[in-house]
Amino acid sequence: MVAEPTRNAVRLGIVAVSNPLEVGAGQSPVLLDQLQVAFTTAGFRQLEILRPPQPLTDPLSAYQAGRYFCEQRADAICVLATCWFEDYLVLDMLEECEVPLVIWARPGMETGSLCGMQQLGYILKQLGKPYCFLFDPVGAQVSLQRAWQYAAAAALRHQLRRARIGWLGHRIQGMTEITPHELALKKLLGPRVVGIDSQVFLERAAKVPANSVEDTWQELKTQVGQVTATKEAGIDSLQVYVALKEMIQELGLAAVAVGCYPHLMGRVCLAASLLGEEGVPVSCEGDVNGAVGMLMLTRVTGQPVHNTDFLDPIPAENAIVFTHCGSGGFSLAANPSVINLGPVRLMNRGLCCLFPARPGPVTLINIVPTLGGYRIASLYGEAVETDMVFPGNPLRVRFAADYRQILSWVAREGLGHHWMATYGDSRQTVADLAEMTGCEWRALA
Repeated sequence: MVAEPTRNAVRLGIVAVSNPLEVGAGQSPVLLDQLQVAFTTAGFRQLEILRPPQPLTDPLSAYQAGRYFCEQRADAICVLATCWFEDYLVLDMLEECEVPLVIWARPGMETGSLCGMQQLGYILKQLGKPYCFLFDPVGAQVSLQRAWQYAAAAALRHQLRRARIGWLGHRIQGMTEITPHELALKKLLGPRVVGIDSQVFLERAAKVPANSVEDTWQELKTQVGQVTATKEAGIDSLQVYVALKEMIQELGLAAVAVGCYPHLMGRVCLAASLLGEEGVPVSCEGDVNGAVGMLMLTRVTGQPVHNTDFLDPIPAENAIVFTHCGSGGFSLAANPSVINLGPVRLMNRGLCCLFPARPGPVTLINIVPTLGGYRIASLYGEAVETDMVFPGNPLRVRFAADYRQILSWVAREGLGHHWMATYGDSRQTVADLAEMTGCEWRALA
């Protein structure tokens, strides 16, 4: 099996809905032109706008629009009410292309746009259809931004439903919360878990010719500030990387969870760093749920993701240190010169990518199974400069809330210890995804 190309573009359909008798119906083409221009010039990352030839005015046009959006594989549809409209038109469209909706009402005393959207909102709510409501003039920046966030969540939902997560080896004994609830994961978020036998994998890695990765090892050493691991560890790590990359391609995997602790510590870390830079996240300790979280953030931001443990507060700074042994992508480092390819902690063997994380605003998420499904939680803070307070990839984060409040919240909500972190504010998109998929959502206000 060969993996399908990753599609990170957000395909947003736009369509006007109206009743020809109402005030504003004749403006539908002009208003939709304005909306299309506003979206395409707003600078949103990898946005594709899909627009059918006709607005929704009768059952036939609703059917035709739905077929168009289905054939174009729209992730979400923004419905602009230029005036009052019959609510069933949108339902007829959804029968052909059932995706989340952005329903946009515009101001106007005589248009009836807001009334129409209130009627539609009632039906969507009763039928359990995911939607986001907006009320603003066409092209208003705040509503464009909100529509983009919601469409990005819908695109992520679309991608997750087709994702396969490799599970190499096992989950770590004594880490119950990282156990995947495979059926709930498939039903709600969408990914399918693909098991990989560790012995078969290691035999494959051993067959990768050592001389075939010699040049890569020499090149890697020029990209970092220090190398304290042995050449043998570097070659072994690259053999593992080659084998894992081949298996990812063959099985069509979007992410991988590796049961590294304790026997594979220091052997898979470099592969995780390199693959993270290539858009394929690798989680540690067999945490399939964490791999899903990393995949979510990778697809939302287009950048590698920190895979961390929630470790220890620094009370004097109201900060908390998050880190793991050293499997972060090189671009997550504060500077390439601070990266050390050195042995893994505890075992003092193999190779890890050791560096302090770069500063900047960060979104952290934790995903755990529940008895009825899945819970997604989020924190937001500011990563600050740090030294190597832990032999790994320390991420030192300051929060607006007191650190004691955060610790109490984590304990009260029954959250796990693995937190995936990305730079920037991705909270709204992840919250939208949780609502679309029926996952529990928790965020510290």
